[in-house]
Amino acid sequence: MNSRMVYSATPAAMFQSFWRNRELILQMTRREILGRYRGSVMGLAWSFFNPLLMLVVYTFVFSVVFKARWGAGGEESKGEFAIILFVGIIVHTLFADIVNRAPGLIIANVNYVKKVVFPLEILPWTALGSAIFYSLVSMTVLLLAQLIIKQSFPWTSVLFPLVLLPLVFASIGFGWFLASLGVYVRDIGQLTGLFTTILMFLSPVFYPVSALPQKYRVWLQLNPLTLIIEESRKVLILGNFPDWTSLSLALLAGLAIAAAGFWWFQKTRKGFADVL
Repeated sequence: MNSRMVYSATPAAMFQSFWRNRELILQMTRREILGRYRGSVMGLAWSFFNPLLMLVVYTFVFSVVFKARWGAGGEESKGEFAIILFVGIIVHTLFADIVNRAPGLIIANVNYVKKVVFPLEILPWTALGSAIFYSLVSMTVLLLAQLIIKQSFPWTSVLFPLVLLPLVFASIGFGWFLASLGVYVRDIGQLTGLFTTILMFLSPVFYPVSALPQKYRVWLQLNPLTLIIEESRKVLILGNFPDWTSLSLALLAGLAIAAAGFWWFQKTRKGFADVL
């Protein structure tokens, strides 16, 4: 593999790198998932119980303590409210996981930079793969909760991965950008946690878009997570088809972000060894 191919920054090279290294990405993702709970008694089962516990806690806090209701009529049960809320949490967590981890990806793998000929661009893919796995586990918990509470869940749930696709590409784009920036600006890792926390409260996770005054709704719609959260609730809870036009536009935007992030990463990676 020549250096020109390794450092190519074109959109085509982005997909070629993924396909060429797909087995390595899968292997590293599997190792990361299993390594997170290595040594614990319950092992990988924690990946199931963590979102389940989170669902129970959010149900208690928002529907019992704060007595929040999603609809204006307040007709839904506590369980139904928790399910609606949990969809937003799943989407936000997927994005937050990759953004929060990205600044430390290169720093945590210095040996790959200095000692080994290694395709560094796959590290954000590995982080994203891990985040997607936990999102799918959380979705399983969500569907089981619906099965218990409503005795059914909509078949349109199979469309959820398609709804997430624009967010997946946008997330990997941010991952590449922040992974590179984190090498040169170490403080960026402190800012991403603050950013994702603020973004959670500026997204329709804990409240519907309709709960905001009209003058603020426009700003909420500019939040890229808003569309994905709203469309996810359509397919996972309401049993409706998503807005394919809006998702197509979001997918184009996500691909543009991914291409820009990959370009930035490839153009700046030559200085990693000098800085580290």
